[in-house]
Amino acid sequence: MASKQLPTSPGSDGDERKRKRKLSNRESARRSRMKKQQRLDELLEEEGRIKEKNKKLSQLIDATTQLHLNVASDNNVLRAQIAELTDRLRSLNSVLQIASEVSGLVIDIPDIPDTLLEPWQLPCPIQSAPASVDMFQC
Repeated sequence: MASKQLPTSPGSDGDERKRKRKLSNRESARRSRMKKQQRLDELLEEEGRIKEKNKKLSQLIDATTQLHLNVASDNNVLRAQIAELTDRLRSLNSVLQIASEVSGLVIDIPDIPDTLLEPWQLPCPIQSAPASVDMFQC
């Protein structure tokens, strides 16, 4: 029997090309999988950074909202004090007026400033702008 010579036969050249092509395809697929994994890793890192930033922003919004509530509360207390002091000033002025009329002495009674009579017309009125942390979460 005659032995076949693989390297010189015409079919083996096609087999060699198939083998090289398979090898090239495998290498290309491996590189593609590596790129895909690398991109996935980058996206996961970015997701972590975005979540951390979102958490910090939420905390900042919570702190700012609490500060706003505290300032609004303090402002309401001050407005109540203005109203109470204005009433007391009116009462004292009426007592002075009566004392002036009874004694015949001229007593200088200062007028009550308009800003005390109408505190809602102060230069910086309260403007409510409710905000929720949920509005800013992605």
